[in-house]
Formats: sequence, C-alpha cells, structure tokens
Amino acid sequence: MKHTIKLFEGAKWIGDRRRATKGEPPCPYLRSEFSLPGPIRRATLHWTALGVADLFLNGQKIGEDFLMPGWSDFRHRAQVMSVDVSKMLRAGDNSLGAILGDGWYAGTLLWKNERNHYGTHPQLIARLEIELKDGRTVSVATGRDWEMRYGPQIFSDIYHGESHDARRDLGDWCVPGASSAGWQAADVFPNYRGELVPKVNEPVRVTQTLRPRLITEPTKGAYVFDFGQNLAGVCRLKIRGRRGQKITFKFAEMLNADGSVYRENLRLARSTDSYICRGGETEEWTPRFTFHGFRYVEVTGLDKKPSPELLTALVLHTDMRATGKFRCSNPQLNRLDRNIRWGLRGNFLDVPTDCPQRDERLGWTGDAQVFVGTAAFHYDVRNFFRKWLQDLRDGQRADGAYPDIAPDVLGKYGPHQFGNAAWADAGVICPWQIYQHYADKEILAENYDAMKRWIDYQQRTSKGLIRPRTSYGDWLAIDAVTAQNAPVPCDLVGTAYFAHTTDLMAKIAGVLGKKSDVQKFRRLHAQIVEAFCNAYVTPSGRVVGHCQTAYLLALAFDLVPTKLRQKAFAHLVDLVEARDCHLTTGFVGTPLLLPVLTRFGRTDMAYKILLQKDYPSWLYTVRNGATTMWERWNSYTKEHGFGDVGMNSFNHYAYGAVGEWMYGTIAGINIDPGAPGYRHIVFRPRPGGGLNWAEASIETGFGRAAIHWELKGGKVRIDLEVPAGTHATLHPPGQDGKPVTLGPGRHHSLYSLALDA
Repeated sequence: MKHTIKLFEGAKWIGDRRRATKGEPPCPYLRSEFSLPGPIRRATLHWTALGVADLFLNGQKIGEDFLMPGWSDFRHRAQVMSVDVSKMLRAGDNSLGAILGDGWYAGTLLWKNERNHYGTHPQLIARLEIELKDGRTVSVATGRDWEMRYGPQIFSDIYHGESHDARRDLGDWCVPGASSAGWQAADVFPNYRGELVPKVNEPVRVTQTLRPRLITEPTKGAYVFDFGQNLAGVCRLKIRGRRGQKITFKFAEMLNADGSVYRENLRLARSTDSYICRGGETEEWTPRFTFHGFRYVEVTGLDKKPSPELLTALVLHTDMRATGKFRCSNPQLNRLDRNIRWGLRGNFLDVPTDCPQRDERLGWTGDAQVFVGTAAFHYDVRNFFRKWLQDLRDGQRADGAYPDIAPDVLGKYGPHQFGNAAWADAGVICPWQIYQHYADKEILAENYDAMKRWIDYQQRTSKGLIRPRTSYGDWLAIDAVTAQNAPVPCDLVGTAYFAHTTDLMAKIAGVLGKKSDVQKFRRLHAQIVEAFCNAYVTPSGRVVGHCQTAYLLALAFDLVPTKLRQKAFAHLVDLVEARDCHLTTGFVGTPLLLPVLTRFGRTDMAYKILLQKDYPSWLYTVRNGATTMWERWNSYTKEHGFGDVGMNSFNHYAYGAVGEWMYGTIAGINIDPGAPGYRHIVFRPRPGGGLNWAEASIETGFGRAAIHWELKGGKVRIDLEVPAGTHATLHPPGQDGKPVTLGPGRHHSLYSLALDA
C-alpha cells in the first residue's frame, strides 16, 4: 500500500466534474504536454482509473489491453497498471493523454438499468517516472495542468454498447503542439479512499480474430453477419462511407426462424454500437469500452450489400496461457470440449462472469466454484482466481458470510444475497482447487482467515448443525418446479456443503501447519456428518428428496455411513435408469453426476449419460448447433423454441464442469491430492462409450504431461509423457490392471505400453 501510494506521489485524480451523470454522457479526453532535457534511459508509466481508460503517448496508444484497469470492488481497491514506455518517449517535447470511459465504475450494472454503482464520474491518476541517460530523473503526473475536452466517442457502456461520431474526430490530439481549440482545464477530484494495488491477473486482450462465414439479408437493408462462433468481444469496422452516414450494429447469439437476430434474451441490455462516418477515405473503427456476447451482428445503414471485409470479430478475454488439450474418437465430444473452452473464453473477462451478453455479466460464485477445476485444465487460471478471490474477500460481510457475486453489487439488496449454499462456498473451494492444480500455498494463506470466518458463520447460523434454507438449491435442475424449487431441499444442499467445506478446511489447515485448527475442523466435520445422516439418511440408504442431486451430494461428500453407501448408490442408479439414463440435475448436481458414477463402479452409465443425444443432455446442445455452453438444458428445443427470455443465456459455462471428468476419466490425466501441482501424476484412463482412442495433455509447472490411449485388436496401447522432476502412476483400464509406477526421472520421459484391454 505505502509503495503504491509513493508511485503516485504528487499526482492528482482528474476527470470532468461537469459531465452529466444521467442519460448517455460522452467520454472525456485528457492530455498534458511536457519537455525532456535529454535522451531517455528508461521510463515507466503507473496509472489507474475509476472506470476504464486508454492511455496515449505522442499519438500512440500505450499497449494492446482492453477495458483496463479492469473490474475490482471500487469501494475497497483499484488496480494499478505499470507499463514500460521507454521507447515511446523522446528528448524534447512529448504529450501524454487518455480517454476515459464509465466501465463498471459509473456505467450500467445489474438488471435494473442502474448506473453509478461506485461513483458518478470516471477519473484517472497517472505518474510517469523517467530516468535520463545522464542520470537525472523527471516525473510527469496528472494534475491541474492537464486539459480536457470531448471528442468523437460520444457514449460508451458495458451493457449498452458504444457510439462514435467520426465527424468530431480530434485528429492528432495527443501530440506536442496539437491545437488547443475547445480544450479547458481538467477537474481535480479528492483523493480516492480505497487501496491502490498492483494488478495481479493478466489483462484483457484480443486473443483471436474471426471473419464472417455468411452474410444474409432477412429483411431489406438489414444484413446479418454470422461469425460461426458464439464469443465475447467487439467488431472492427472498415468502411468507405458518406459523411454523416450512420451505421448501426446489433449483436445476438441466435437467429429467429426467419433469419433475423434473436435479442429478447438480452433483457434491458441494448448491446448496440453505432458509427457515424467522417466521409472521404476508408475509415476503421474499433469500440474501446464495451464488449458483447454474440455470434451474429445485424448491420443497418449501409448503401449497398456489404463485403465480408466490412466487419471482423475480435475475441476478448483475460489473456491467460492455454495449458490443456483434449481429443477423442467421437467428434461430438470434441465439439463439446471446444464449447467448454469457448464458454470459458467468453466469460473469463477480468472476473468469471455468468454470461457476456445480457444485462448481468456478474461474477457469480456458484458458477465459479463448480467450474474452477475444469478451467484449470484448459488455462493457467492461477492469477485470474487470485485476483477474483480478493474481490470475494472484499465483499465478505463482517459476520463471515460471502456474497453471491464478486465484485459484490448485489449486497445492497439485502442479507439474502449473502451466505447462500454452494455459492458462498466458493470462498473455500476455489482456493483449494487452485492449490491442487498449482501447489500454491500462498493462495490458501491469503484466504485462510476469510475461510475460517465463513465456517464460523455456518456453524453459528445453523440449528443443530443443519443449515437453514438458502436461496438457490440445485439451480435450474430439470426436475425443479421453478428455478429455486428443486426436489433436493435447500437445507440439505447447505448442510452437505457445510460438511464439505469444513472437511476442506481441515486439509487446508494441515497444508499451512495449523495443527490445532486441523483437529478443530475434523471434529466439527464429524459432527456435521452425523447431523446430516440423522436428518437426511434413512436406514435403507434413502436420502431425503430422493432425487439425483440429493444422492450425489451425499455420496460425493462422503456423508452416508460406509455400510449404507452401496444402498444409497443403488437408489441413485434406480433414479438414473428410471429416466433412461438422462440427468435431472442443475448447477449443483451436474458436476458430481459422472464422477460419482465412476467412483462407485458405473463408468458405463456415466458414458451413457454423457453420450445421450436427446433432451436433456450435453450432446443435445451440440446437435442443435451450440458453440458454447448454454445456461439451461432447454435454452432452445425444437419443440418449444427459445426458453424463458427472462434468463436464457447461450454462453454460460457452468454445465461445462463436465470437462474435468472428460480429462480425468475419458483421457485419464489426474492430480494426486497428496502431491499437488502434478508432482505425482495419476494416469487413470477408463475407455468406454464406444470410443477407440482419447488423449489429453496439460502444461504443468514441471513441463508437459500427456496421455494417449488406443484400443486395437483386444489390446490397449497407452503412450505417456512424464515431465522431469515428477513421477507418475498408471492405473490401466480393467478390474485386474495392476498400477505401474513411472519415474521420477531427471529428464522428460516418454513411455509406451501395450496391455490387454
């Protein structure tokens, strides 16, 4: 904190105090000129904003990042960017400038079209530290000498989109000696009361560009561009238009039957961009301070049929390192894996959002905790979750209850937005999963006190260690009457998660060497399990609610006495068979379904559920053209069309949690919980479902670990890669396969084995 304050010594928060706080306020442009008396050795720009900003030096945008400094809980902290700008400066006159947007700070958030959740005016603070080659130092900081005016960016909003009037272009506005016409003194704001912290997660960037695959004209003058993939991002425009010609872009995930864009599921989000042409030469434009969830873009205002070069889709998400790959002999499962990956990419945009398209895009904790394990197979998400868990701690109440979302903008609506079972538990589950994948003890230590407060809260607000009914239960379960009214009782869900997170806390305390806490949490866990059994498990192994999710929670979290587990599992199997091997689960039950079936010896049934092609199933969405995961199993059906427009996202990653099972059971690459970070790799492939081969790889902290298996002629051939400094155990398919120990080795090792299938 003290170091960060020093970075901004002498700098002031600046912006435009006179700007309207209602309606559609324009984006302030800010700038200042300065002179350097000699050649530069090095220069670093430190900056942050309440809102979002693009910074410029001598006419060039600094960096390739979007929507920086990102979304944090601005009530508590803002993230600081530090950028090397040595090559952008020169001896003599220079100019530093910025464009400010409302972003998450002052723009629209939530589903009531509310603005100004954190503040009313976006602001910037910046300080440029320069060391000259002769050893002298120079500092340039935001303050009263800066100028402000408006320009072509006449509106920007996360939900509603961006409007740009190129007729108002300011030319080379951020170069030395630029025209001063229309510029006035920038306003200085009081010091920010929150904490300024370095940004720890990777920035949002363009990670891929897509060209349109098809252009149609369902109604005269309305051209629909199909990019072939649902994504989060913006479009780059390239046009030669008339002066004053207005081009409008409306974004959508799906099409209506007549080929027009389907936008009802966006609710109040306008998700519309517009561009007014300057005229003359070819113009290019990319929105700065918004993003959309879309596959399709409706373009109106054109004078003639467009060419594909008019629009390019820019895929935006946090620029994490891709680490994992999965493939198998079933093309539909490969498409499912791609949908899971694209769902992650569309929603890991500085925070793990539920969806990128409608008036929501919030960091829902329940979605994050069920998906974090799958995410860690696909990308290096360690820094991403470290930052988000700080947001979660910032939103935690003094009594220990975690919020439903992070950063928290729901808490003001009442206490029911805190402490909800399977959602608030993300505060314990996510740090534990990150530790498992990366052997990162620091993330456990950073969150330990907050996790303890959450366990204490659960114990204090329970009755006989049974949790009270909370808000969500098994959210969107197939067998639910309403979104919140599934057969599994909400108090059962809460008590199961209370036991589970307490069990994890005993393990976390052990990792951190807190011996007294280990014993405390073990005792508490045993007491919760006993209370759960007394309240919910009958002597016949039947679990209250008698639905798939009730048994999955009880079995996955070891809440059924050992002598009754096979009976309880038999009840689960009966329920699955009664649905002809179809799931009935929602957000809570679905991630547990296939792992529990595999654990208790019914991998065959798990494959059958996974490979179902009719509703409800994963492959039903694939067969209906999905390119990301859907929020509901019935987000779209051929019989009934689109689901409830009030809550129907076509890019919602939660059901993609099945990816963890695909990596661990189909391909067979797993973590040993006793040796986290892949120090010991457990290869446990379980062929089935008619698959002939499968493979997966993961870039670990030690190097690449990989497996490929193939069935041929009654044999299974297994090829393995084991990184140097690690060891592995292969558990061959079949009941009689004896474990094979591989390594440890000083070098990256390749193994090939042929075994009886």
